[in-house]
Amino acid sequence: MHAARSDGVQLRRNKGGRPSRRSLLFALAGVPALTRGANAQGPLRLVALGDSLTAGFGLPSEASFPALLQRELATKGETVTVVNAGVSGDTAEDGLARLDWSVPRDAQGVILELGANDALRGMDARRCETTLDQIIGTLEGRGIGVLLCGMYAPRNLGAEYVEAFDGIYPRLAAKYGLVLYPFFLDGVAGDAAFTQPDRVHPNAEGVRVIVAKMLPTVEAFITKLTTH
Repeated sequence: MHAARSDGVQLRRNKGGRPSRRSLLFALAGVPALTRGANAQGPLRLVALGDSLTAGFGLPSEASFPALLQRELATKGETVTVVNAGVSGDTAEDGLARLDWSVPRDAQGVILELGANDALRGMDARRCETTLDQIIGTLEGRGIGVLLCGMYAPRNLGAEYVEAFDGIYPRLAAKYGLVLYPFFLDGVAGDAAFTQPDRVHPNAEGVRVIVAKMLPTVEAFITKLTTH
């Protein structure tokens, strides 16, 4: 489940349409330093760490989830930069492997959207949970807040797998006291009106639905970041 920066920096893509990891590294290296209390001096900086659902697969960069979220927050009076650190095809382990350079240490918050590819491939749910736990623990250890975006397993994988996978996100949210958005594709999944022909990735209208539904949760997350 390809990537563009929401702050006007376009990432170089390889032949498969995925952003070059070197390109992403160099782009993120240019993020200016901010402290948690620096919102008055500059925008709060969030990093959307995820797969193609975050990156905006099949869409122009301005229609990606991070770009649209940033614009919608601005209409609410929130001065926030949302950096797109989505890489198509990434599993939770891929996200952990690039965590150090995908999320600058001076970022104030991360919108974590990983696990969809683990589920689509039927990968071990316990391993996915352990990996997401490592990501969250590392970010929390750096003083970076996390908004956790949940994902549901495909129902054709069987009740046992579905129960194990779907429970990952509520368990981790409870463990760390995180703001949780239960299902990233809420209102979009499986709906031809809101998805691309693959019936998996949201189209531009689908992204608008996702952002509209998630916006109150993101605002609550921002409040949590700026009052602690």
